[in-house]
Amino acid sequence: MSQPSTEHPFAAYVRILGKGKTGSRSLDRGEARDAFGMILRGEVEPVQLGAFLMLLRVKEESPEEIAGFVDACRAAMLPPPDGVGADLDWSCYAGKKHQHPWFILSMLLVAGAGYRVFVHGSAGHTPGRLYTDEAMLALGLPVATAWGEVAAHLDARRLCYLPLQAFCPPLQDIMQLRPLLGLRSPVNTLARLVNPLAAPASIQSIFHPAYARIHQEADKLLGQPRAVVFKGDSGEIEVKPQAKTQLHLLAQGNTATLELPRAQSGRPEPVAAPDTKSVRALWRGDLDDAYGLQATTATAATALLALRDDLDTTGALTEAARLWRERDRGLLG
Repeated sequence: MSQPSTEHPFAAYVRILGKGKTGSRSLDRGEARDAFGMILRGEVEPVQLGAFLMLLRVKEESPEEIAGFVDACRAAMLPPPDGVGADLDWSCYAGKKHQHPWFILSMLLVAGAGYRVFVHGSAGHTPGRLYTDEAMLALGLPVATAWGEVAAHLDARRLCYLPLQAFCPPLQDIMQLRPLLGLRSPVNTLARLVNPLAAPASIQSIFHPAYARIHQEADKLLGQPRAVVFKGDSGEIEVKPQAKTQLHLLAQGNTATLELPRAQSGRPEPVAAPDTKSVRALWRGDLDDAYGLQATTATAATALLALRDDLDTTGALTEAARLWRERDRGLLG
């Protein structure tokens, strides 16, 4: 490794985070934007990137830092064509490990209710998981490869997935560092908040309850009109029927916490391997699976709470149940 004769411009940001218990501090939003902009433009050394990400991981990123990182991503990403829009931003960055991806049926219910659902995510960073793009392709649902395909899919099906690689490749590259670092990094949080189509409603899942506040406060800083954050199965946007679910709602700058009741007692058995065969069968009415049905309708209800200000949890669950009864069973052939 070469020894530089002068200090690298990015060193100042590493120093802010790593100057010890009394000397270090969080970045402000502008510093975070500038630092992450340098990262996305490839202006930092690998050793600096690793140090930066892990110092943030140990400290725990602040809402201001996340908002600044999102600012940088929005400035650096490949922008969508003019006129392409969605009602709901649905981020999928975790992959399913213990249960089938029932949440995809929730997307279908919300799209069937007339809402345009834009899905984005990343695959392959954690072995042994079924990722959303693979599952959607297996079910014959729209997966785009570039922005040019998104509008047509949203117009035709009101649903489309676009991989992170297609609109922000540098961020995808950083996400793939997890096997090297051994830990999640701030990109696992900030990617969920990028909302590349500026949808007025957003739904996000977290791994750890403490991150709900960070997501919600970052959304407020970013001016997100409506958003719901909750702890979902395997980190994906899927309500766990066996648990009470705290829904952290942001609506026009005001916050509230709602609760979905537990629908099942006991711990469900994990599946041998997540797949889409059971998902298709449940939709078509060929499978009776109480867990899958409850996960599907409760997740759809959560999305409806993000989209509509006239619903409470009871009303959202009732509406989701109606959408399930009236679904087009032939949609998944």
